[in-house]
Amino acid sequence: MINTVVARRYANAIFALGKEEGEQALSARGACLASLGEMLAAAPDLGQTLKSPVIGVEEKKAVLGKLLDKLKADQTMRNFCFLLADKERLAFLDEIAAWYGKMLDEAKGILRGQCITAVKLSNDKKAKLKDALQKKAGADIELTFAVDKDILGGMVLKLGDRVLDASLRAQLGILRETFKRGE
Repeated sequence: MINTVVARRYANAIFALGKEEGEQALSARGACLASLGEMLAAAPDLGQTLKSPVIGVEEKKAVLGKLLDKLKADQTMRNFCFLLADKERLAFLDEIAAWYGKMLDEAKGILRGQCITAVKLSNDKKAKLKDALQKKAGADIELTFAVDKDILGGMVLKLGDRVLDASLRAQLGILRETFKRGE
């Protein structure tokens, strides 16, 4: 819980700075944070180095500086990351990036979701589903699609903080519970 509060505060701070500077700064910083998170995920040793209390702050800043150079980060982003190093908050970088991404999506009116089906959907069906959801939600929707044979049929749709489980597995579970209760 404390981690979430800390991450949200830092994400709010860098987001507010970007908002003052315009849409381009908001998007660039979001991309930079996401790329930084991907780099750290791709090299777990690097992530552990930046999070380690044994490694000195200046060494962490040197490593961060090289990463930020590769990403062509602006000075505000560099200062933000160095502040995280100074305050021993680099362990929250993934969460900060996630919160920033959520705020950026909200500002742009984008709703992210996932559609899980038992079989792979054709591109035509994916497009129709996305269009129908966009009309219903009144927002741009970014959907990822996954296949999970365990749901047996139907789909599970996760959109924002909502979940619609229209899978055969869920329906059979409801039926089983109904029989257990004797209804």
